[in-house]
Amino acid sequence: MTPAVFLKLLAIFAVVTIGWLAGRAKFFGGGETARALSNAAFYLFAPALLFRTTARIDFATLPWAVIVAYFVPVVGLLLGIYVWRRRQGRLAEGSPAEPSVRAITATFSNTVQLGIPIALALFGEAGLSIHLAIVSLHALILLSLLTVLVELDLARAASRTEAGRPRLAATLKLTVRNTLIHPVVLPVLVGMGWNVAGLPIPSAADEILSMLGQAVVPVCLVAIGMSLAHYGLAGSLRGAGWLTAAKLVAQPALVLAVGHFVFGLSGLPLTVIVMCAALPSGTNALMFSQRYRSQEAETTATLVLSTLVFVLTAPLWLALVSRL
Repeated sequence: MTPAVFLKLLAIFAVVTIGWLAGRAKFFGGGETARALSNAAFYLFAPALLFRTTARIDFATLPWAVIVAYFVPVVGLLLGIYVWRRRQGRLAEGSPAEPSVRAITATFSNTVQLGIPIALALFGEAGLSIHLAIVSLHALILLSLLTVLVELDLARAASRTEAGRPRLAATLKLTVRNTLIHPVVLPVLVGMGWNVAGLPIPSAADEILSMLGQAVVPVCLVAIGMSLAHYGLAGSLRGAGWLTAAKLVAQPALVLAVGHFVFGLSGLPLTVIVMCAALPSGTNALMFSQRYRSQEAETTATLVLSTLVFVLTAPLWLALVSRL
């Protein structure tokens, strides 16, 4: 592991530890404070980041073959976990949001605060450009898809009749409204429209959006530490264990298989997308879980556990891809 990557991991754990200490000392109150921080990121900072990113994407220059080779297996795993957990939830009458929360926890990579320095340190500017192409669409694709799925499940649960059957019209109405008027989807749609119209972002507005977007990472890391202090790890390790395995083992294995054997990728493009898939769970998973008040302790534990285990699994994936 390069010194740059080690320092980035150290910084992540240091900020999480600061949040944990603040949570233990109850400087800012009880467990609701972590949710308040996460809500600030979800409703204010993340929308600014998503709008600015979407409005600035140059779709003509993206390496589409490599991007498709990454997102096809990732979305496939996401939908597989969602369908499996939804079937299990129907039998156990669990939270309607649980399948989507677990799906995002097992598939959403830490592509920014950890992925960017890793790509730059290991692969240089050529590898970083491929990684950034994935980053530009990462939240847009995964968060938008999961928002539709979770809102559909919540609308279906809310619109059930006394007989227990969901009313189709009410379900569709709730789903469409809650999906469009949403802190993830709405800024993406507005940003996409801004992009298509070819409008520049005014300098003053761009500076404000950039400043707000930069707050996502530290706020989420502090929220993770505070959530960890509130929930602990002991009761969540079993769920966090299989989610970590899905994130650090199953996802990169699928990306490797699809990228190499289906799309014929090798060398740098294949290595970059496999390492992107092998990254630990991203902080957006915590925002998502706290937004829908589902699996918060398990998601927090997975973020911490997957980041720790990543130190061991990353060199193994690099060694495996180098042999192809």
